[in-house]
Amino acid sequence: MLAALIGIPLAFLALLAIFRVLELTRPKEKRLPIRRPGFATDLAYWGFTALATRNVTRIVVIAFLVPVALLAYGRLDGPTIANGFGPASRLPLAVQAVLILVIGDFLGYWGHRLFHRGPFWPFHAVHHSSAPLDWLGAVRTHPVNDAFMRVLTTLPVIGLGFAPKAVAGIVPVLTFMAILLHANLDWDWGPLRPVFASPRFHRWHHTSEAEGRDKNFAGLLPLWDILFGTYYMPRDRVPSAFGTDTPVPPGLIGQLMFPFKRPR
Repeated sequence: MLAALIGIPLAFLALLAIFRVLELTRPKEKRLPIRRPGFATDLAYWGFTALATRNVTRIVVIAFLVPVALLAYGRLDGPTIANGFGPASRLPLAVQAVLILVIGDFLGYWGHRLFHRGPFWPFHAVHHSSAPLDWLGAVRTHPVNDAFMRVLTTLPVIGLGFAPKAVAGIVPVLTFMAILLHANLDWDWGPLRPVFASPRFHRWHHTSEAEGRDKNFAGLLPLWDILFGTYYMPRDRVPSAFGTDTPVPPGLIGQLMFPFKRPR
């Protein structure tokens, strides 16, 4: 607990410095002030997500993992589960890592689309309520949204026998990438723009402009958006307006309660 209390503010300061330097490379009119609108709420999420949401998600995933592990392994044993089982576990770890990322991203794409519909949307609207948008908005995530997506992308991989240890070493990189996608940058990776998600790709997903709504759902591979007709990456412009028309309250507590309130 003490390590977390020390690490959370240190990680925030390190990322704040990194993204501030990156933003200073932009024209002055495109930069955001550090204390831009919504900064206090996103800062509250920085601590809440690390201390509360991640632990809630961990408990939920374990609860769903128990029956899957009992069916697959006949017992609950962390080291055994980490090594996987069956044909998938016998693949080289590098191959397993690639397959885990591809399968997880495919499932994440459809889970993300689901959260843009019906009763799921209020939970995800919380994430879309950051306006203006920068790297810190990545942590504005409702615990229900986070837990659901983690269960959806984790359990099938475990059930198929892949070894979770194959991706353990790249989890910090993936976390940084998720934060980078929300940064106030127009990067699009040039010729690789349809291969890997970029800040420009994901910021089109967050735009409040009609042309970009319900587009670019993939978290890593735009391939899914290309295949299923939700890819949007115009070469001649970038999004300039962000947020959602859904009346999400501005503060942390109000946003946590918002999805459970009946609309008037």
